[in-house]
Amino acid sequence: MSTVPGGPPAIAPATLESPVPIIDISPAIDGHGPAEVGRAVDEACRTIGFFVIVGHGVPQPTIDTVWSAAREFFDLPLEVKRRSPAPSEDYAYGYSPIQGEMLARSLGDTTPPDLKETLNMGPLDLPEVIPPGGEAILAEPRWPAEPASLRPAWEAYFRTMADLAGRLLSIMAVGLDLPADYFEELLDHHSSAMRAINYPELESRPLPGQLRAGAHTDYGTLSILRFDDAPGGLEVMGPNGWAAVPMVPGGFVVNLGDMMARWTNDRWVSTLHRAGLPPADAGRSARRQSIVFFHNVRWDAEVRCLPTCLAPGESPRYEPVMAGPHLLSKFASTVVGDY
Repeated sequence: MSTVPGGPPAIAPATLESPVPIIDISPAIDGHGPAEVGRAVDEACRTIGFFVIVGHGVPQPTIDTVWSAAREFFDLPLEVKRRSPAPSEDYAYGYSPIQGEMLARSLGDTTPPDLKETLNMGPLDLPEVIPPGGEAILAEPRWPAEPASLRPAWEAYFRTMADLAGRLLSIMAVGLDLPADYFEELLDHHSSAMRAINYPELESRPLPGQLRAGAHTDYGTLSILRFDDAPGGLEVMGPNGWAAVPMVPGGFVVNLGDMMARWTNDRWVSTLHRAGLPPADAGRSARRQSIVFFHNVRWDAEVRCLPTCLAPGESPRYEPVMAGPHLLSKFASTVVGDY
């Protein structure tokens, strides 16, 4: 796989084991090959809605620092972690303990709660006026008291991911035959969120149908995911059934959310994915950590079919929606109360 700056994008073909391609985005970042990278992203978004990026330029210390801070938080006693706010009707973020969420419910499915714990924080830069109904999403972060290293590490990583998401949206615009800056006006005061996830060792047999994270699609424009190499990880519904998403050292997994599928009139797909269970004979630690940046455009952005995604004589498949209320309705359906 070539990662030579200025060279052609390195694209690993999808396999039966994993239909998720690997794309070097560095040519688009340095300006030597945005059209070619855009075409590669368009192909991935049409076929599977997932791809792994390399050549992204994110500094490794920024990743390592937030990774260690998140691990330190999850290693705290449960009673300390519970002092952080829990997701509620008036605050969409905070700490959710093991079995505190049921992601499959966002698609109307009912399964046992997920075998994970999460820490979620919302946008860092809020608009001066919070629109009616947006209070739970457009809320000041309520930081855990411990560890002290968490907030600065989280903020640095969040802003780095927001910048990367903006660059990805520019590449995506090119792939959709739109101007590279098409989405730029929608990025001010974006309502993005970030989630750190701990999948602990399984101490008892899971219930029938129980997973580390139930099958779901993401809600917004795109997600950027980093995870470690441990058994029982991210799986995507490919053309031949569930397939593992590759763990590429130094890479990030990018996947589309429902909002982008609506925007493109289903030219691009928001694909079902889940976190599976580790095999009983894994032979090594199955504890797993991941950090996900969920990019969402500003609350009041209207999402309607893009002009390049509607063929002559074709009608949009979806009515226009406002980005914020759509996001909030999806979130509200997944929280398991009274924990």
